[in-house]
Amino acid sequence: MKEQAPSGDTASFGFREVARAEKAPLVQGVFRSVAGRYDLMNDLMSGGIHRLWKREMVAWLDPKPGMAHLDVAGGTGDIAFRILKQVGLDKAGPMTICDLTPEMLEVGRNRAIDHGITGGIRWVCGDAQRLPFPDRSMAAYTIAFGLRNVTDIDLALAEARRVLKPGGRFLCLEFSHVVVPLLSQIYDRFSFSVLPWLGEKVADDRDSYQYLVESIRRFPDQESLVARMAAAGLGESRYRNLTGGIAALHSAWRL
Repeated sequence: MKEQAPSGDTASFGFREVARAEKAPLVQGVFRSVAGRYDLMNDLMSGGIHRLWKREMVAWLDPKPGMAHLDVAGGTGDIAFRILKQVGLDKAGPMTICDLTPEMLEVGRNRAIDHGITGGIRWVCGDAQRLPFPDRSMAAYTIAFGLRNVTDIDLALAEARRVLKPGGRFLCLEFSHVVVPLLSQIYDRFSFSVLPWLGEKVADDRDSYQYLVESIRRFPDQESLVARMAAAGLGESRYRNLTGGIAALHSAWRL
């Protein structure tokens, strides 16, 4: 199913239309439920390949020492930890993780301790559509598997531009639209038949996995997201397909 533009009073929650004010609490409920099994969730949804996609994301970002970095919807710390590892804890600039769901942030803080990271990260509970950060305060903004869950994608993109410094980098990793016909058929069958069943059997949570599968189908395709990034004022917008478009990396700059 392709993305459908909701009316002004509603937003998509998977294949359902809900009141706009209801979406964020519903999304919080999903991630509150799966917080302790977030890596398992991504393993199930990607066959474990999400780890390679995240490696590609950080490689394309090419983070520099001292860079002020904001990772949005990154509560478990996965992207932030990879960036810190690449740059070096002693050389990294200010790292801020912002997530809508407190339970996800709790998982991330615990994981940071497990990684031996006891400082250098600011953990903030906040909304991608109303970021609690000053204008032009970040050199880089990343969001992995989070943009499709916001109520208003265009507002989130505008907020990304607002907090980026001139010359700052925007990078989004998201499940996207498969561009290989045979792979698309296999992926659809796997997504709608296998993933909710695995969610029920492995995580005892069919409904959350059903939503996540549906939310992917409602997300803009690659070219549409490029256009929306440009409309938000992000320049040099482009993308790379990963694994035949199962996921895509979108890049842009605040010029």
